[in-house]
Amino acid sequence: MDYSKFLNSKIRSVSPSGIRRFFDIANEMDDVISLSIGEPDFQTPWHIRDEGIRSLEKGKTWYSPNRGFAALLDEITKYYDRRFSLNYSSSEQTLVTVGGSEAIDLAFRALVDPGDEVIIPQPSFVCYEPLTVMAGGVPVIINTKNEDKFRLKASDLEAAITPKTKLLVLPFPNNPTGAIMEKHDLEEIAEVVKKHDLFVLSDEIYSELTYGRLNHVSIASIEGMYERTVVINGFSKSYAMTGWRLGYALGPEPVIAQMTKLHQYGIMCAPTTAQYAAIEALKNGDRDVVRMRDEYDMRRRLVVDSFNDMGLSCFEPLGAFYVFPCIKSTGLSSEEFCTGLIRKKHVAVVPGTAFGNCGEGFVRVSYSYSLKHLKIALGRIREFLKELSDENNS
Repeated sequence: MDYSKFLNSKIRSVSPSGIRRFFDIANEMDDVISLSIGEPDFQTPWHIRDEGIRSLEKGKTWYSPNRGFAALLDEITKYYDRRFSLNYSSSEQTLVTVGGSEAIDLAFRALVDPGDEVIIPQPSFVCYEPLTVMAGGVPVIINTKNEDKFRLKASDLEAAITPKTKLLVLPFPNNPTGAIMEKHDLEEIAEVVKKHDLFVLSDEIYSELTYGRLNHVSIASIEGMYERTVVINGFSKSYAMTGWRLGYALGPEPVIAQMTKLHQYGIMCAPTTAQYAAIEALKNGDRDVVRMRDEYDMRRRLVVDSFNDMGLSCFEPLGAFYVFPCIKSTGLSSEEFCTGLIRKKHVAVVPGTAFGNCGEGFVRVSYSYSLKHLKIALGRIREFLKELSDENNS
C-alpha cells in the first residue's frame, strides 16, 4: 500500500532527531557511558516529589483550567518578577504547557503564516527548524561561530532579514554550545529587531544554568522588547523534572490567547500532578537550583579543562550543561568521530551536525552526569585520541 499519498508532505520531509540516534545505539551496547542526552542526573528534590504524591493521595486527579492552575500561574509570574524583573499577568499573559517543547510549537503555530521567514541561529536545539517547517514557515539559518563564542551578532542578523522575515528564535543559554548572550549583546539584537518590526521567541529553558559572574538576562527586559517577545521556560532543567513534562510561555496577551486556543484543542491542559509539584518547586526550590547549578559548574570546569588538555580546543561555555569541543584536529568528521568513539570506547556523544550543518567539526558532550561517569568517559576519550594519533603516525 502506498502510504505516501495519505501522509502529510511537510511531516515526511522532516528528518528524525540526530540526538536520539546515538542514544539508541548506546542502549543496544553493554558498558556504554552516554553523554548524549541533556537530562539531569539528579532526582527531582524530595519536597517537590512529595507535593505531587500528596496531590494524588488527596485524589486531585481532575483536569486543570486550560491555562493551568491559578496558583501555578501566580507562582510563575512571581518567579519571573523575582529573578528577571519582568512583570506578567498570571491571568492573561501566562500559559502552562506540556514541557517547554509544546510551548515552542504553539508559539510557531500562533505566529507563523505560510511563507513567513523565521531566523534560527545555529548550532541550536533540533526542534526549531522542523517546527518552523511544520507551521508552514521558511527557516533562515544564521551560522554562529566558534570565534564569536557562538553568540548571535547583530550584523549577521541584519544581513539575514528580508521583507518576509517575521520571527527570530533566540535560543540562549544555548543547546548544544553552552553559549550565552550578555545584556549588551541583547541590546544590539533588540535594535535590529525593533528596526525591522520583528517578533522574538526567546527559549530560556536553561536560564538558571548560567555560570560565572553574570546572571541570565531575558531579551524581554530590554527596552521596547517586552511587547514583541514570547518567553519559553519550564521545569525540566532547573528542577530536574524532565519526566514531569511541564513548561510555560509568557508574553503579550494577544499572542498567549492564540497559543491557549491551540493548547485547548490539541492538549486541553498540562498534567495535574506535575502542576502541584511545580507550585512547590517555585515556592521552595531556590536552594535546590543553586545546589545543582554549583555541581554542574564543577563538572563544567573539569570537562572543559580535560578537552583542552587532550588537544581538542573547547571554548568556555557559560550556560546550560554542554560543551562543544572542536574535533577538526583528528581529521575525522563529526559523524565519524562519534561513531568511532562509541564503537571502540563505548562512549556516546552527539555529532555537531545534529544541530545544524555549521556544527561540522564539533561534538556535543553533556556534563549532566555524575562526576564518576564523566571521569571514566573522559579517560576513554583520551585513549581514543591517542589510538587515532598512533594510527596516523604509523
